[in-house]
Amino acid sequence: MVPVVDLRRRALELSEEFLTGAREVLDSGQLLLGPRLEAFERGFAAFAGQAHGVGVSSGASALQLALRAVGVGPGDEVIIPDFTAVPTASAVCALGAVPVPADVDDATATLDPAAAAAARTTRTRAVVPVHLYGRPADVAGLATLGVPIVEDAAQAHGALRPGRGTAAACYSFYPTKNLGGVGDGGMVVTDDAALATVVRRLRAHGAAEQYVHTAIAQSFRLSELEALWLQLGLHDLADRNDRRRSIAAAYRRRAPSLRWAADHPDHVHHLCVLRTRDRDRFRSALAAAGVATAVHYPVPVSAQPAYRDFLRHRCPRASAWAAECVTVPCFPELSDDEVDQVATALAEVASVGPW
Repeated sequence: MVPVVDLRRRALELSEEFLTGAREVLDSGQLLLGPRLEAFERGFAAFAGQAHGVGVSSGASALQLALRAVGVGPGDEVIIPDFTAVPTASAVCALGAVPVPADVDDATATLDPAAAAAARTTRTRAVVPVHLYGRPADVAGLATLGVPIVEDAAQAHGALRPGRGTAAACYSFYPTKNLGGVGDGGMVVTDDAALATVVRRLRAHGAAEQYVHTAIAQSFRLSELEALWLQLGLHDLADRNDRRRSIAAAYRRRAPSLRWAADHPDHVHHLCVLRTRDRDRFRSALAAAGVATAVHYPVPVSAQPAYRDFLRHRCPRASAWAAECVTVPCFPELSDDEVDQVATALAEVASVGPW
């Protein structure tokens, strides 16, 4: 069975170099906020095309701290897409703010600027576009809202070009991401030096200097060992993104009649996703051909039991995506034979459509 993802393959590639570096970290006695993290922050910020990077404990904490840094607080509203992973919403709730789900574009599954504009009120303090599956959202279309834009780039490592005019981009280093760690991790990347300074303080109990706390905050630090692993992975991230693009292109070329999510030149294909009106039968057919699949994501935010009270506007396109999306294998360690197996299975299944 061709898996949707297999983290063991990447671990084998990096384990020897990581274990050597881990011994150096342990021998140094500097396990938090040390030189490995600083080097990774500089390296990833440069890769992302922005001036400052602040490593934190997860992608959700990156969103939480960036939103707080732009002034979001209790009672404020933050517009988010209804079709996204729950951490986009939970980061808003962690500040005592209100996530306001808005509908997505039918072709891209990313936040629809018109729907976001309709959801804006006098209490709207920020908007969070999600670059879902690694495809850039329409950030320029959201600029007319007149509120800070904090990007959820958890799945978009390498997909975003500089000069977008947003407040910050927030990345996740969860193990399955394009740049995945050996545990949770995240980063706030920004061109705003003042915002970066605020986030640095907030990630360490609000400390401006040792034992001097200028804000009430908790701990959101990224460890030196995690930073070591991520720095190793950063070295070939661009090449690995290109591999994802080539795999996705092969699938589309072999099965063009399937309902693929709209492509984009900068798409990094964290996930390769299509839509089908008969998901169970489609997945069963691929499984019979030896291809595993997954669903990202089956339940919109506004339909989640914990978040239903936040729904103000119907989001039919988000609901349709949740009901129809299917993820097929698209990770860089897939062999050429495995890619061909998936592409052949997709072509054969497509031939008995429509889906």
